[in-house]
Amino acid sequence: MLATMPPFLQILPFFKVKSVLTGELRNKVDRIWDTFWSGGVSNPLTVIEQMTYLLFARRLDEMETAKEAEANLLKKRVKDPIFPKDMQHLRWSRFKDLEPNQMFKLFRDEVFPFIKTLGKDPDDEDAEDDDNISPFRKAMKDAVFIIPKPSVLAAVVDKLSDIVMDDRDTKGDLYEYMLSKIASAGQNGQFRTPRHIIRMMVDIMEPTPTDVIGDPACGTCGFLVSAGEYLREHPKHKKLFHNEKQREYFSTQMFHGADFDSTMLRIGAMNLMLHGIEHPHLSGDDSLAQEADAVRDRYTLILANPPFKGSLNYDEAAKDILKVTKTKKTELLFLALMLKQLKPGGRCACIVPDGVLFGSSNAHVALRKALVDEHRLEAIIDMPSGVFKPYAGVSTAILIFTRTDSGGTDNVLFYHMQADGFSLDDKREPIDANDIADVVTKWQKWKEVRDEISGGKSKIATFSKRTGKAFYVPVKEIRDNKYDLSINRYKEIEYEEVEYAPPLEILDQLEALELEISADLKELRGMLR
Repeated sequence: MLATMPPFLQILPFFKVKSVLTGELRNKVDRIWDTFWSGGVSNPLTVIEQMTYLLFARRLDEMETAKEAEANLLKKRVKDPIFPKDMQHLRWSRFKDLEPNQMFKLFRDEVFPFIKTLGKDPDDEDAEDDDNISPFRKAMKDAVFIIPKPSVLAAVVDKLSDIVMDDRDTKGDLYEYMLSKIASAGQNGQFRTPRHIIRMMVDIMEPTPTDVIGDPACGTCGFLVSAGEYLREHPKHKKLFHNEKQREYFSTQMFHGADFDSTMLRIGAMNLMLHGIEHPHLSGDDSLAQEADAVRDRYTLILANPPFKGSLNYDEAAKDILKVTKTKKTELLFLALMLKQLKPGGRCACIVPDGVLFGSSNAHVALRKALVDEHRLEAIIDMPSGVFKPYAGVSTAILIFTRTDSGGTDNVLFYHMQADGFSLDDKREPIDANDIADVVTKWQKWKEVRDEISGGKSKIATFSKRTGKAFYVPVKEIRDNKYDLSINRYKEIEYEEVEYAPPLEILDQLEALELEISADLKELRGMLR
């Protein structure tokens, strides 16, 4: 069983030492990646998954070394060792220098099975439910070791050993760089949310040290990682990790995620672990299914980008979700699910395809009506269609709302985001145009003035002019438009008057141009004779 690190060692990773992923480190990761590809492992997710197993093996050895250092310092025996005496040879530091064939056999036949069963009591049928077991180990149930040959394993282990990962930031940044290499969409509409979009959403929602944060379709756990980094970095929360109870809450109770894809769950668990979140609550259940362990009224904050396509049969979806909106579309079901998972007063920022905002089906309208009339719809951030390229060109928006169960929507902020700092083609190259900082600033300003606007005390020009990027729409107007939430329904377009020359003058210019061309052609013919 993975034991919690002693308090004085727990504190060390939380002091922020900003790391920089240098070109040299990137090159080392690239060489590891090339080793997999040349060895026949070409699927990006598979490469990351196999590297994840190796990183976990290395992480276990580092944790054991820390335990030994503490025991030596205190002149005590190692408490709850990860590796029993007869399994010391399974440690990274012991097998990394073996010759390739010996290393391959040891890792395949002993190290990998040890990782899969770590902390499990063979006589305890309910061991999988033990909250003290690493979520990564829980996700290892159906893991498969598929590195094809000893030379590939030895080369990867050698290159990984050459990378110094002595602080949380370096580990996290390296893993994020690996994840950035996922260059193709997954099944069922899954693809990786750009990190800068995630951070924008986190900055808007401002997680607090007392939040219970959830993501019902967590994938690589990017939203949870970013929320954790926000709390570490924000000056307002700099004392968070000086308090033992708050540190414990951060590591074991704050972060919750679910994903039915076991590969993504393993990758997500490792992502959290390398960012200093050792014991999040991760579930392999399909959040929408009726047989899943129902998570209801639990979260104070949800950050999510659920699958956009796919459908469930009515008999597969949880019944209480269907009561919110009877549909087979997963993007609508996930929105209904998040309303159920939030505590009253809980808030949510989630990415949805544009169709959710203006779809005319009964299910679409019913869900938007519930958001507006039964809860508090706060804002719609319309994003440019290239944000998710090269994965997909779908147009998307961010919905921000609060569960109230008693209404409360008065004025809704709309923001027409036109640029995110990258080109909107498949290359996604950095550019100067970027609305992200303005989105966050406008949201902060909106929170300051919206009550004045609702009370009729003030009309803020920044938000009243619908020709700008940010403006508000009264709830009555939304209801009058049958709960249509598309920004084009409300945004006003400014047309610039362009004056043209009179038609006869334009014809004279064309005729003169034609004569000039004819003269040039005549001169050219003369030169060729």
